[in-house]
Amino acid sequence: MGVSSGGGGGGRRRRGRKKAVMSEINITPMVDVMLVLLIIFMVAAPMMTAGVPIDLPTSSAAAMPNQADPVTVGVTPEGAVFIDETPVQEADLVAQLAALGVDGAEDRIFLRGDTSANYGAVMRVMGVLSAGGYSKIGLITQPDQ
Repeated sequence: MGVSSGGGGGGRRRRGRKKAVMSEINITPMVDVMLVLLIIFMVAAPMMTAGVPIDLPTSSAAAMPNQADPVTVGVTPEGAVFIDETPVQEADLVAQLAALGVDGAEDRIFLRGDTSANYGAVMRVMGVLSAGGYSKIGLITQPDQ
């Protein structure tokens, strides 16, 4: 008679034993989705910003969302510069805007150029504003009828 040392079955595994729960996350599908989204945004991003947004004197474009109290700088056909309705010298434009409390980094400035105004005069005013630290400059137009 042989005496077995273990108790029942001599080296057999238990049949009722289940597999251990896998606690790892398969990240391959997530990486695939993220790469597809990255490619979509890389292709779509240049289409969202098409250079400098410039509106010509008549346009059928939708209106841009504006701030609560926008500041408007106007250029007449003679080249005179106005802040809202107040005439101002071109050299004093940045100082007058600063006196009104307009922040160059946050506030948008709307630039109105008359249709018959000299293009160079409008661009000169835009250059003065840009040199003064005002980066959010929008050109105002009349909507198409």
